[in-house]
Amino acid sequence: MSEFGTFFLPGPTEVRREVLEAMMAPMLPHRGAVFEALFARIQHGLRPVFRTTRPVYVSSSSATGLMEAAIRCATPGPILSMVNGAFSERFANIAQACGRETRVIGGDWHQAVPLEVVERALREQHFAAITVVHSETSTGTLTSLPDLAALAHRYDTAVLVDSVTGLGGVPVETDAWELDFVLTGSQKALALPPGLAFGVASERYIAQAGQATARGLYFDLVEFEEFVHKNQTPSTPAISLLYATAVQGDHIARETIEGRWARHAEMARMTQAWVRTLRDETGHPFCVYAPEGARSTTVTAVALPPVLSGDDIVKGVAKRGFVIGSGYGKLKRSTVRIGHMGDHTPDRLALCLDATTDAIRELLK
Repeated sequence: MSEFGTFFLPGPTEVRREVLEAMMAPMLPHRGAVFEALFARIQHGLRPVFRTTRPVYVSSSSATGLMEAAIRCATPGPILSMVNGAFSERFANIAQACGRETRVIGGDWHQAVPLEVVERALREQHFAAITVVHSETSTGTLTSLPDLAALAHRYDTAVLVDSVTGLGGVPVETDAWELDFVLTGSQKALALPPGLAFGVASERYIAQAGQATARGLYFDLVEFEEFVHKNQTPSTPAISLLYATAVQGDHIARETIEGRWARHAEMARMTQAWVRTLRDETGHPFCVYAPEGARSTTVTAVALPPVLSGDDIVKGVAKRGFVIGSGYGKLKRSTVRIGHMGDHTPDRLALCLDATTDAIRELLK
């Protein structure tokens, strides 16, 4: 195994050896007291991360599964989808695939969807729910949630939040901001292996979910709610991943979620300063893709000068022992993405940034 601190992909992120080794624990019956004690330990670790007193649903799926659950369990009616990147576009596509009338607003990948655009749509038509990606992994753009939630609730509309690269690294206040449903994946800022999704529903949202007539079976949040109070999952869980989650929950508690937010903010500042230095020293127009004031602290997309290709930089960095991400979707060639999330530290990030600088300088010769 290579030294920890070389894998800066914007998901999956690097996983500590202690967490990986936890998955070697023996199997156990998932309908029994030992499992329920493990699940209770996981709840104790995850609730402070979500900043909630509500139970945390655990789904043995990718986060996309809970995105679909959010749509299926919303009350009948059209969906308003805020789109400003590839993953917010996916949320809209899921709503359409689930047979919901869906209105897309935004479309500009360079910024969060302005609140006035949201309010204009809400005035024109009633929507059952709004979909929003908190931290857009394809661009590194952050959408502010408190004002959005307050606005939506004035129009009796639920807010469904994908915080896959947000939660655990970017402040999320599920209860204080009155978010109706917020979900994340295990493989991003929580620094777990892929394969689990976590979500929290407000009491209001889950009560209204009973009205949804197409909840399906596997992602029925009403059933998740019933089982979670018994420290159970509705169907067979990925037990090995739950062992890892329990260990990582203890680790996050020792750091504190506030400490985790601060560490991620420091790494984001480092990366943004590095981009400015790169521009000044090379004379080429490198810049952070996301606008000032709306930048995620977990992932930075770096816009490249036309003479460079994202794939070429990724390959050059790999030769130096580090992994970063190329651009995503329509930004594949014109950006690279650095995932400074999970259990990474500023000192290891500095080495990755140095390696990226070396690779870029070689390509510019």
